[in-house]
Amino acid sequence: MRANGGGGGTAVRVSLVTEGSYPNFHGGVSVWCDQLVRGLSEHEFEVVSITATGSEVPVWTVPENVVAVRSVPLWGPHIRHLPRHRTVAEALRPTFPRLRSGRTGWPADGFVRDVVLRFGDALVEPDLATARAGFRSALDTWVRIAPTHDVEGAVLSRQFIGHLMDRLTARPAERPWDGSPGSLPTVGDVVTASRLITHAMRPLTAPAPDGDLVHLVANGIAGLPGLAAKWRHGTPYVLSEHGVYLRERYLSFGRSGYSFPLKWLMLRFYRLLTHLVYDEAALVAPGNIYNRRWETRGGVAPESIRTVYNGVDPEEFGVEDGEPEVPTIAFVGRIDPIKDLATLLRAFAMVRVAVPDARLRIFGGTPAGNEDYAATLRALAATLGIADAVTFEGRVDVIQDGYAAGHVVALTSISEGFPYSVIEAMSCGRATVSTDVGGVAEAVGTAGIVVPPSSPEAFAGACITLLRDDAERHRLARAARSRVVELFTLERSLNAFRAIYADVLADRLEDGAVRTTQAVPAQG
Repeated sequence: MRANGGGGGTAVRVSLVTEGSYPNFHGGVSVWCDQLVRGLSEHEFEVVSITATGSEVPVWTVPENVVAVRSVPLWGPHIRHLPRHRTVAEALRPTFPRLRSGRTGWPADGFVRDVVLRFGDALVEPDLATARAGFRSALDTWVRIAPTHDVEGAVLSRQFIGHLMDRLTARPAERPWDGSPGSLPTVGDVVTASRLITHAMRPLTAPAPDGDLVHLVANGIAGLPGLAAKWRHGTPYVLSEHGVYLRERYLSFGRSGYSFPLKWLMLRFYRLLTHLVYDEAALVAPGNIYNRRWETRGGVAPESIRTVYNGVDPEEFGVEDGEPEVPTIAFVGRIDPIKDLATLLRAFAMVRVAVPDARLRIFGGTPAGNEDYAATLRALAATLGIADAVTFEGRVDVIQDGYAAGHVVALTSISEGFPYSVIEAMSCGRATVSTDVGGVAEAVGTAGIVVPPSSPEAFAGACITLLRDDAERHRLARAARSRVVELFTLERSLNAFRAIYADVLADRLEDGAVRTTQAVPAQG
């Protein structure tokens, strides 16, 4: 380690772990990642990008202080095949020599078999405290052996599936289903859940990050490299939560067509995993205060939580002069069910009744897999009779142009962290109408209108008010700009993370555990 070239403190190497975002996808979390690595240019970054198949093409050009980008796929042809000639029992035998040799396939007896079964038992254990202890114990071993041995094969074995099926169907009164016909899990449910879980656990087969500090961009699957780094190398990790990972899993599985027992099993897995990632974090740095409720319920001590709001550069997102010639509502964001654009369309249909010449302009790309959702939205616009007044314009090259396109900037999400689209629009001097989810109300304060989610009537009423009342709209726009300049600047956010890195690494720096890096001079 050595003093950095201008940012103060010590230059370190940070492993930034992302899932489905930077540098392969656009979106608010990716914007945050790019801001972080560019803004903390005195540090080196390795980006560990958890992807679907490993074939994703980067859409961001990373700065020079990003010294490596490593993709960790969960599916597809790029998955590294694990050696099948060694069993879990053989993998653990050097550590636990009391185990008998000569058995292959399902772990033979004693501790090895218990390690594999404990993972499954934790998934179905009614007592959450007991489940959490068993899950941690099993995962600790999984982390150590996963890079070189076939743990996945053991979890997908007939013996494991049979054991899990027995546990799930025994004593139905203790299960969250009532035992009536069709409510008990099927073998297909258990096999499907086991396969989904083993795919989710595949980051453990990759080398653990070996930097001075790991920074997780999300909980859940992205937490696995952090756990591996801590347990294998003693490397601390910081967790930044934007949305609430577990809540979004509830929303996602709630919309799915899976059976109830399968949903329950998957959500128990994610609950145990997210709680474990909370438990092992050196510090949790959510993007808003709303997240603290989930984090404290997940076991994080209040003194281990430090809120860091997303920030924007007020110079880059300056006030946009003038307004469109016709009353216009603008949406800027990806086409995704979590943005609940169906509610926006239904609200706009009501706006058109009150403001007949109103227009709705939707700026945002459609992520892979969301094409059917985009088609459903276009069909809904036609059904509502507003297709002639709604335009789906794709990604906008200059995002400020998207905000400038509306008198009002709209956000109808059912889940958010601390959304860039809101604070960027506020910085540009635009009035906003948003749903009260995540940290939205914290961002807006009294400088915009916040309404309940999934309420087209409330959303329409707020938009109609602002489109008709020029004075009120302009007053909110001025207040929004002032609020961003006072509270939500990029400089403030970056300085907070500088302090977090220094605090988390203080003990390691004193012990000399942080390695020397070739620091990149801070810019500016």
